[in-house]
Amino acid sequence: MYNKNKGFEYEKIAEKYLRYNNYKILEVNFISKFGEIDIIAEKNDRLHFIEVKGRINAKYGYPREAVTFTKQKRLRSAAKYYFMLKGKDDYLCQFDVIEIILESRELNYIQNAF
Repeated sequence: MYNKNKGFEYEKIAEKYLRYNNYKILEVNFISKFGEIDIIAEKNDRLHFIEVKGRINAKYGYPREAVTFTKQKRLRSAAKYYFMLKGKDDYLCQFDVIEIILESRELNYIQNAF
C-alpha cells in the first residue's frame, strides 16, 4: 500500500509539471487489460503516453531504469487499445517517461523515451 500511495504522489507532481508546461491532461491512470498508463496528455496536436517513475533517491538506480522492455511493450499495447476506444487513430503520439527523485528534488522529463 505504501508504494501505491508513493506512486500517486509522484503522479501528482508529474501532473502539476505538465499543466505548468501547457499540456492538457486527458486521462490519469488509464487502465486496460493490457496494462496501465499513468498519464495521457496532449500538446501541439500530439498525444503523450507518460510513464511516471519515482524514488526517494538514486542509491539503487534511476527511476527510468524501471521502464523495462516488458513494461514498454505493455504500454504500447495499452496505447493501441486507447486509440481504438477513443477513435484517435490519426493522432501523432509518443511515449515519455517522467522520473522524480524526491531527495534531490529532481524531475527529468524524457520525451520519446522509447
